[in-house]
Amino acid sequence: MTDLLDILSNPAFWVAVLRIATPLILGTLGVLLCERAGVLNLGIEGIMVAGAFTGWLAVYAGAPLWAGVGVAALTGMVFGLLHAFLTVGLALSQHVSGLGITLLATALSYFGYRVSFPKVNTPPTITPFAPMDWLPVPILGAQTALTLFALLLVPAVAWVLYRTPLGLALRMVGENPQAAESQGVSVAATRTGAIVAGSALMGVAGAFLTLSAFNAFFFNMVNGRGWICVALVVFASWRPGKALLGALLFAFFDALQLRLQQSGDAVLPYQLYLMLPYLLSILALVLVARKASYPQALMKPYRKGER
Repeated sequence: MTDLLDILSNPAFWVAVLRIATPLILGTLGVLLCERAGVLNLGIEGIMVAGAFTGWLAVYAGAPLWAGVGVAALTGMVFGLLHAFLTVGLALSQHVSGLGITLLATALSYFGYRVSFPKVNTPPTITPFAPMDWLPVPILGAQTALTLFALLLVPAVAWVLYRTPLGLALRMVGENPQAAESQGVSVAATRTGAIVAGSALMGVAGAFLTLSAFNAFFFNMVNGRGWICVALVVFASWRPGKALLGALLFAFFDALQLRLQQSGDAVLPYQLYLMLPYLLSILALVLVARKASYPQALMKPYRKGER
């Protein structure tokens, strides 16, 4: 009990929580945009890997850090366009397309790394984003600009979704695409735009790992964060504010298990600590998801003129 209180009272713990939450916030917002428009994007895991690799490679080649973030976003947009073509244009299975995108993006990233560095055993490093020491808030000042960007993006996405005609159109095509089409809204264009924008955020989520949290690219660094983001959207009931809360909740459990493993008198096997954030997140998901109101047209292909 004393160790737990010491952990919670340490500012470094809360710095770690916010750092762990950042890629989850970005990825969850990306999935949320796609699903609000009625399209499931299971390509997030691979898109995060591709964004992490291409953003890092661009910076390693000499590009500025923000240019690396832009390259990662562009990478996500390319895979988002492919997913949109398969699911919106051809009306193929969203599950199969998303998993295919994940496999393709992951394989291309690993192949690109091997081709770029065929004789390197230790991943080359870059100089990542520096902490924002100029901010007067201690915990936020220990983060990088990408964390601040992720936090500001939450109210921005909420404003677009609930206060703009674009957001209304996006939500409409996710609820009733026939009604949206009857009002002159292009379902195909709106869904494609949402997928591309959401995939760009997924790419940036991956870039955070290589350009901010770490300073190198290595295999399996995404480590299932994409799948966590898919679950967090359900936990959040497809709302940006609750998505932020869910990301922080999972990050809290994850940071806590890391500290508990490091505590001197830990008596449980470390595997149980590794399971802790996932078990508690599943419990929270079960409690919340039963009452979640999901977009009615989610995962339902739309063909113009059909009833």
